[in-house]
Order: sequence, then C-alpha cells, then structure tokens
Amino acid sequence: MTILNRPTKPNPWLTCFTPHPTATLRLFCFPYAGGGAPVFREWSALLPNAEIIALQYPGRGARMMEPPMQSLPELAAGIYEAILPHLNKPFAFFGHSLGSLVAFEVARLLRKNGHPLPRHLFVSARKAPHVPRTAEKQMHKLPEQEFIEELKTYNGTPKEILENKDLMELVLPVLRADFRVNETYEYGEEPALHIPLTALTGIEDSRATEADMTKWSLHTSDVFTQQTFPGDHFYLNPLQKELTAFLAKQLNL
Repeated sequence: MTILNRPTKPNPWLTCFTPHPTATLRLFCFPYAGGGAPVFREWSALLPNAEIIALQYPGRGARMMEPPMQSLPELAAGIYEAILPHLNKPFAFFGHSLGSLVAFEVARLLRKNGHPLPRHLFVSARKAPHVPRTAEKQMHKLPEQEFIEELKTYNGTPKEILENKDLMELVLPVLRADFRVNETYEYGEEPALHIPLTALTGIEDSRATEADMTKWSLHTSDVFTQQTFPGDHFYLNPLQKELTAFLAKQLNL
C-alpha cells in the first residue's frame, strides 16, 4: 500500500489544537450532535503522547457558513476523504453519541477501500448501530419549542444558550440536522470489524445504558471491553481527566 504523506494545506474537517509530529499515535475524536472540535480542546494536554485530531463537521465554528449535512453516509464520506492523508502512523477513533456512529461507519469505509484500520475504536453513549430506534422520539421532526424542551433533557446544551433566542436561532439548524443524521441512519449488515472495541457510557445515562452498550460486542471479532463512568449522557465533559486516563491505559500511551 502507498504510504500517505501528511498534507501541508489545512483541511476544514480536521482540527489539531496542538500539533505533535513525534507522537506515536493519532487519536481522531468525533463529537456529539451539535458539538464541534472544541469539545476536545483540552485533550492534547491530557494525552501528551498522542496527537489529537478533532473532527469539525460543517455548520459550526469556522465552518458556520456551510450547510450542515443531512445524512450519515454523506458525513462519513466527507470525513473518510479528509483523514486519508493522516493514516501514516498508528491511529485510533473515539466517538461520543452521534460521533460513535460516525466513527464506526468511517472505520467500515476504511476497511471497504483497503486502508489501515484504527488500532482501537472507542464508542461512547450511543446504542449499537444494529439496534432499531422505532420506539424513540424523532427529535428532528419536532416543532421548534418542543424540540428545545426535549433538548433540555439531554443536559448537554448550556443554559445560557438555551435561554438566548439569537444564539438558538444559530444553533437550532445544526442541532436539528445532526439529530436527523442520527435518527435516519440505516444499518447495513457487514462482517464485524477485526479491531479492539471499547464501549463507554455514563452510569446515569438512560439513552445508552450499560446493557445497551454491551450490544456493541457484536461489531468486533477482536477484544471487546466495556467501561462506565459516573454521570449522565454527557459524562465526558466533567470527567475529561478520568476519561483520557482510561483511554491512555487502553492505548498503552
């Protein structure tokens, strides 16, 4: 296989807050619905032996003027193309909530096209991809006020944003599009990935319980591990130090 060289031109999909060219491993981080690369801003300091590359989906941050994507295949394809030049050293994937699903599908795209696979896939706070969502509310179809009220139950959007009408006008289209990506996803049957897979969740997360996360075991033919942390669906925000310490141990960093 041809060795891929590191590009010199920045790619809008990828954010590296602290470049680390001598790192032994790159960790690609996939944010949750409505989130962006800044979710992982502190991780470079917490994982000094890894180079952290955070994904920046369209419609937020420096990409605010771009329309958000409306389907998971479209989103995964864009990320797949963006990361190809960065696979010239060992790497791993971490995804939270929607990001878990995106990371999983990008890994399958890499396999399909004969590229290196992640050394480890970490999926967090999202039910396994083969589990139907039929009994769950379709948030992306809700009227605006009902959508906002339902959003509050996730405990992931700061109160100052939820109560600011102007800010909500900016973020609502992105949030609705991200929920659409998640809720319209259709799982396609493929062989399990032959890479280690670890499923993580908050012990108080009712949307992705410990039992739900166990079902990810069907998607690896390698080692499957599971870990819970104190907290709810967004446990990763207050527990960055504990989470990254766990990742470092799993990756031998």
